[in-house]
Amino acid sequence: MGFFILLCLVPLLYLFTTIWKRAFTGGDKSCYILDYECHKPSDDRMISTDISGDIIMRNKNLGLNEYKFLLKAIVNSGIGEQTYGPRNVLEGREECPTLDDSLEEMDDFFNDSIEKLLKRSGVSPQEIDILVVNVSMLAVSPSLTSRIINHYKMREDIRSFNLTGMGCSASLISVDIVRNLFKANKNQYALVVTSESLTPNWYTGNDRSMILANCLFRSGGCAMLLTNKAAMRKKAMFRLNCLVRTHHGGRDEAYGCCMQRDDAEGRLGFYLGKDLPKAATRAFVDNLRVLAPKILPVTELLRFMWIRVLKRLNFGAAKKGGAGGAVGGAAIDFRTGVDHFCIHTGGKAVIDGIGTNLGLSEYDLEPARMTLHRFGNTSASSLWYVLSYMEAKKRLQKGDRVLMISFGAGFKCNSCLWEVMRDLEGNNVWKEFIDNYPVKKIVNPYLEKFGWINSEEESTFKMPESLSHK
Repeated sequence: MGFFILLCLVPLLYLFTTIWKRAFTGGDKSCYILDYECHKPSDDRMISTDISGDIIMRNKNLGLNEYKFLLKAIVNSGIGEQTYGPRNVLEGREECPTLDDSLEEMDDFFNDSIEKLLKRSGVSPQEIDILVVNVSMLAVSPSLTSRIINHYKMREDIRSFNLTGMGCSASLISVDIVRNLFKANKNQYALVVTSESLTPNWYTGNDRSMILANCLFRSGGCAMLLTNKAAMRKKAMFRLNCLVRTHHGGRDEAYGCCMQRDDAEGRLGFYLGKDLPKAATRAFVDNLRVLAPKILPVTELLRFMWIRVLKRLNFGAAKKGGAGGAVGGAAIDFRTGVDHFCIHTGGKAVIDGIGTNLGLSEYDLEPARMTLHRFGNTSASSLWYVLSYMEAKKRLQKGDRVLMISFGAGFKCNSCLWEVMRDLEGNNVWKEFIDNYPVKKIVNPYLEKFGWINSEEESTFKMPESLSHK
């Protein structure tokens, strides 16, 4: 009898706790995105199949086995032929990047996206109160925030934050910094700038765990204008409802599964270890445990909890020889609290994994797949290209809820829920070619052009004069 009473009290207690949190702790309702601008590099920085072949051929540290590995990786990557790379790599100077090369890559993005964003929003640089820049693998002095402040002659009292080393989840960390500053400061404008520096980090060795990054990461970036001004509510695109950060840096296997490091020959690159999928899954699960009560309706939480209880009772009965069978439907349905899923384009396997774990449809995964195909993994800015795709397809209507999920070195999983404040037009980085998407098949021509490599033998293999013309 006591157990039955406890069984009834637990859901009621959970329901009361959830209602109390939502009623008295409130949400992040005063953090709005006014506008954002994703960067489209110039066409001369596009990495086609032929250019990829030339880049690979220049690397004298590679052999036949590495060629076969790279071919398999790029064919299965989900990346197309229209992604963008750093100019020094396209010019054949990946082994000797200069500081000027790195700053040029950043300036191309800053001067394009920030300029367009501020002009379109009608906000002058002198009105910006907070500036947050995240570029994980480039630390310069003066900082990149100082570079932007100097270029736009921003105010002397601007609060600036320059984040490095935060990985692909850094843009939501930047948003979290702004969110917390907004709580203590009224009527603010914040500029968040997110990108990655590939120029000094293109790997030129032959370590498979490090050369894989060359297949996935591409150039890009996004600038966002946020505010907590109540008067700007009607002009805002999105409102932040909640944000959850999970950090597993205290676990050695998670900390070491992806990191910038030197290989055995002293060549700098970005290591992606075998423990990465396991670390990502654990961080994802822990993040969802905190996120679910914040964004899902109470009815779904109670349904999930009740089925879990039934499964435990059913399992106990089965152990004692009972006739009870398995109770299905125990998976929590995030679609009851989310309309759109904005997934980090970490690779085809990342998108597939999240889709499987959350029970998402191909329609849900389409924005992430198409972004990976068109722009590649642009690190922390990739979420905003996915969001732009949804907007360009006119999927985002007033009142819709958008869940962002990102992963990053450390190991981190960050997520947040945005509410769409008005029907969105879709005039963004996708506008010139959105009608060509979704592509029917995510197939790139690498296998067609370089498939001959799979039939070669190491003992007789000889590098042709040009891989792209084989």
